[in-house]
Amino acid sequence: DNWAFLYAQRLALKQELPLHVCFCLVPKFLEATIRHYDFLLRGLQEVAEECAELNISFHLLLGCAKDVLPAFVVEHGVGGLVTDFSPLRLPRQWVEDVREGLPEDVPFAQVDAHNIVPCWVASPKQEYSARTIRGKIHAQLPEFLTEFPPVVHHPHSPSCPAEPIAWEACYSSLQVDHTVKEVKWATPGTAAGLAMLKSFISERLKSFGSHRNDPNKAALSNLSPWFHFGQVSTQRAILEVQKHRHKYKESVDAFVEEAVVRRELAENFCYYNENYDSVQGAYDWAQTTLKLHAKDKRPYLYNLQELEQGTTHDPLWNAAQLQMVREGKMHGFLRMYWAKKILEWTHSPEEALKFAIYLNDRYELDGRDPNGYVGKLQDGGMGWERLICCLWSICGIHDQGWAERAIFGKIRYMNYAGCKRKFDVDQFERRYAPAH
Repeated sequence: DNWAFLYAQRLALKQELPLHVCFCLVPKFLEATIRHYDFLLRGLQEVAEECAELNISFHLLLGCAKDVLPAFVVEHGVGGLVTDFSPLRLPRQWVEDVREGLPEDVPFAQVDAHNIVPCWVASPKQEYSARTIRGKIHAQLPEFLTEFPPVVHHPHSPSCPAEPIAWEACYSSLQVDHTVKEVKWATPGTAAGLAMLKSFISERLKSFGSHRNDPNKAALSNLSPWFHFGQVSTQRAILEVQKHRHKYKESVDAFVEEAVVRRELAENFCYYNENYDSVQGAYDWAQTTLKLHAKDKRPYLYNLQELEQGTTHDPLWNAAQLQMVREGKMHGFLRMYWAKKILEWTHSPEEALKFAIYLNDRYELDGRDPNGYVGKLQDGGMGWERLICCLWSICGIHDQGWAERAIFGKIRYMNYAGCKRKFDVDQFERRYAPAH
């Protein structure tokens, strides 16, 4: 279920050439820990097995793409290169570096297999809100939300087989923190991800529309880790969920809104706004109001360590933080509350954003993702319960100005009493109480 892979195979079949799949493993990436790398590598082992069955060579190259991929292309006489898409600056830089390092006669194509409507097709500019992009995306879904053709057994074998992958060497090449451990609830790989999708449709989809904002209810898809690592396609999930629209219209429509419109709005923001992870990326009204209130007295001030350990005065906030530390995920409704309180309890909006992104990228299985920087999702539809909502919560991105108040200015406010009106806060706090 990958349009870049399918396009590459189509080119290879047309030219009667072998097909190679390469993954370049960098020793470290932003705040990623062994929790993230283990999920990635165990998923890649499944990819390697599937490629072998399809007579497609799978190569795991150690190092940055610009250092290892152009040499691989030359050594194997590769006739063309196809890559996937990410709107984030580091992967975009990798693509640019590889393009510059390739021999001049090797064509290089990029396919947005990440979004359903390709990012640059959905809109040519930064969109203001879900309202302004929704119509554009829905108008193009009939063209792009289609069933995938199959990857076929490849008839053209390479002249020399791919070297066996030394998985242990891959692990030992990593330069990452091993203290943030793997999680128990999520098994890496496509098979496990599709099983989670199946369980969502059969057990949780019916209550998604009505209960997705209640952290005590099992109503979310929980799919975000598999989406983030490319082990399950968002498009596959939408295709499967839509088959049940006649039974659960409200839930299916809410799921499509979260997984397509809101997700692709976040991708749009990161693609067209180079300051997607800083206060400078916010709208002028938000930057102005935050600056006006930057010196307001904070009721509490916490440093990064106190936040990370979940030792604030607020038991609900602590429980949400500990859920993320232990499980690699936080319920989407609480994520908004969590990020807004960081704004309230730190010295400045800049520090709040820095801390929120650091904690998200370090603990969330699907951290380091466009939706993490931007997404405002009340629910966790399609597994977007992860979303840090950093820029929505702290800087008002894709939102409007609200009644002015201390610290927040015109940024939307959330408080403990509001959460108590929405769900049983005590129940959630008991579930994630600090271990004594």
